[in-house]
Amino acid sequence: MGLLGAVALGLSSVAPAYSIAVTLGFVTLVVGHLAPAALLLGFVPILLTAFAFRELNREMPDCGTTFVWTTRAFGSHAGWLAGGWVPQIATLIAMAALSQVGAGYLLDLLGLHGLAADGTAVAATAVLLLAVVTAIAYRGVQMAASVQYVLMGLQLVALLGFGVVALARDGAAAPSLAWLDPTAFDGFGAFAEAVLLCLFIYWGWDALITVNEETRDSDRIPGRAALISTFVLLGTYLFTGFAAIGFAGTGATGLGLGNPDNAADVLSTLATPVLGTALAKVVQLAVCVSAVSALLTCVLGSSRSTLSMGVHGALPRAFTRIHPRHRTPVFGTLFYGVAASALLVLLTAASADFLGDAILSIGLLIACYYGVTALACVWHFRRQLRTSVRDLFLKGVLPLLGGVMMLAAFARSAHDMYDPAYGSTSFHGVGGVFLLGVGSLAVGALALLTVRTRYRRFFAEGRTAVVERTVTED
Repeated sequence: MGLLGAVALGLSSVAPAYSIAVTLGFVTLVVGHLAPAALLLGFVPILLTAFAFRELNREMPDCGTTFVWTTRAFGSHAGWLAGGWVPQIATLIAMAALSQVGAGYLLDLLGLHGLAADGTAVAATAVLLLAVVTAIAYRGVQMAASVQYVLMGLQLVALLGFGVVALARDGAAAPSLAWLDPTAFDGFGAFAEAVLLCLFIYWGWDALITVNEETRDSDRIPGRAALISTFVLLGTYLFTGFAAIGFAGTGATGLGLGNPDNAADVLSTLATPVLGTALAKVVQLAVCVSAVSALLTCVLGSSRSTLSMGVHGALPRAFTRIHPRHRTPVFGTLFYGVAASALLVLLTAASADFLGDAILSIGLLIACYYGVTALACVWHFRRQLRTSVRDLFLKGVLPLLGGVMMLAAFARSAHDMYDPAYGSTSFHGVGGVFLLGVGSLAVGALALLTVRTRYRRFFAEGRTAVVERTVTED
C-alpha cells in the first residue's frame, strides 16, 4: 500500500463526517462562537503526538506500534497495559458506538424509520454491519484501502458541499478570525472541557501505522501519512465549523448550535435547511458511510496490534495466525468482529444511556495512551537529543509537550468525569463515565496480574522481547 492508501485509512479511521456531526454541537454549547478556536487548540497536542508516532515508526516499524514502543521505552508492564490494553479497549467501545450509529443512519436512509427507533432492530443491523466489515478486513488491506477511497471521497465531498452552500446562504454570517482567538475563552474550565471534547474528533489516525508492515517504505510512508491525515482533518473541521456557525449561529433556540436539542447531531439538523430534502440525504449518507468506514479501519488496526502482541509473546499464539492467501490476521480479525458485537449487545441491553457514557469515557483512554506514547518517544531517543537541532525538537521537545498536554487532559477529564452529573448515569455519587473510563484501566491492571503469570518470558525479558523478533520475521 502506498501513501494515498495510508492517508485514506488514517482519515477513515477518524470518521470525520460522524465525528464533527456529534461533537461540534457540544463544543459550541461550552464555548459558543469560539468552537473553531477549540478545534484548533485541540489539534495541537494531536500534532505533537503525531511527531512522536512518526519518529518511533522510523526507528521501529512494527504493527504493534504503541505496544512495542512503550515496551521498548518503559518495560513490558507499561507496554502491555498502556500500549496494548488501553487502545484496544478504547477501540472496542468505539466499534460498538460506530456500528450503532451506522445502523441507525442506514435504516433511516432506507425509509425504515420505525426500525430506526427500535433499539433491538438497530442492534441487529449493527451486528450485520460488523459482520460485513469483518469480512472485508478478512480479505486484506488492499481491498480495504480500495473501499476506503470511495467512502472517504463521499465524506469529504459532502462536507465541502455542505460548507460552501451554508456560507453562500442569505443571512449567513461571514467567518471571523475572532472565532479563532485562543485568548477569548471565559476561564480555564470551559477552555479545557472544549479541548477535551475536540481530542475525540481527531482520534484514530494512528490506525494507519498499524499497517506499516504492509506499506511501501514502512519506515517513512506511515509517518508522513499520519501528519498529512491530521492536517487534512484540521482543515475539514475548521471549514465545517465556520460554515455551520456562520449559517446557524450559536443561539440557544431554533437551529442555533447553542440549542441543546441540536447538539447530538449538528449535520442532520442543518442539512435540510442548508441543502434541501434531497441533498440532505447525501449528508446523512456521508455520516453513515463515515461510521462504517471507521469501523472497517478499527478491525484492520486492532487485529494487527494483537498480532504483534501474540508474536512477541504477550497474547495467545492464536492471534498470530495469518491467512495463507489473503495474508491477514485470521483469528484477530474474527475476534474483534465478534467481541465488538458482544459488547454492543451487552451495552444496549444494559441501557442506551450506558452506551452513551461508554463513548464519553473513550476520551480518558485516548489521553492516556497518546500521552504515554509521546513520553516513550522522548525517553527512547533521550541519548540522541544532543546530536542535532532536528532531533532535539522532533524527538524531544515537541513530543514532550504533547505528552504533558495529553496527561494533563487525562487528569482534568478524570476530575470532571467523577461528577455524577457528567454523562447520563451515576453510581453511589460517582459519575458513570468516570467508572467506565477508570474502571477499564482497573480491569486492565487486574488482567495484567493474570497474564504475567502465563506469559513469563515476555514479562521477564521486557524490552528485549520486542527487539529480537518482528512480525515480518515471524
